[in-house]
Amino acid sequence: MAESAYPLFCPVAMAAEMLEPRWTMLVLCELWSGSTRFSQIQRGVPGMSPGLLSKRLRDLEAKGLVARIGGRGKEYSEYVTTPLADELEPVVRQLGEWAHRNINSEVSLEHLNARLLMWNIRRKINRLELPRHNCVIQFTLTDPPHDPVNYWLVFKAGIEPDLCYSDQGFSVDLFIVGTLRALTSAWMGHTSFDREIADGNITLVGHEIMARSLTRWLVTSSYAAVRRPDRTTGSGAIAAE
Repeated sequence: MAESAYPLFCPVAMAAEMLEPRWTMLVLCELWSGSTRFSQIQRGVPGMSPGLLSKRLRDLEAKGLVARIGGRGKEYSEYVTTPLADELEPVVRQLGEWAHRNINSEVSLEHLNARLLMWNIRRKINRLELPRHNCVIQFTLTDPPHDPVNYWLVFKAGIEPDLCYSDQGFSVDLFIVGTLRALTSAWMGHTSFDREIADGNITLVGHEIMARSLTRWLVTSSYAAVRRPDRTTGSGAIAAE
């Protein structure tokens, strides 16, 4: 037996064999979040190369965790999780909650990705709390020493919000300017939007009602509600080595 092989009679080992290859669980999470097209999945896991994503999707299909539907070729197909994979969703969710609860927030804030953050924010917007008419929100994120980067969330009646990486010439209703770290920290629940705004790390300019109702329409990560244990009398949270 090769040194790296698992004793597959062990249920934990069998589960690891299914889920352990790098990116596998993140691809599944993106599918559970509603992405079905190859390009959508890629935007949700921006660290993956297209070749590796194709390989992982094929592996997941072969293991019975993902089904491919529709036309030929990755750009014309849709990918959906199977009941076998869906049974895993609460387990993976609990794993994420454990990490959010126990791993030092400074560790997660060392590895920031603006595109991934904006892609996740896009699907968590409470459209009912925004004006009924079409509206555009521009995010300007600073991540020193890099230059500021702009993103636009475009809302039109009856369709999903669109995330743009370049200026499409739309009139902007609200400008949100802040550091990538502050926006990530507030959205993940490590801090809060009120605190980051009060500290000057996030600034809102433009539509007054949209600015005042920020925390009603910009819904935070589902992990933000996970309570961290009291570490005042015990050991600290798990830190990176």
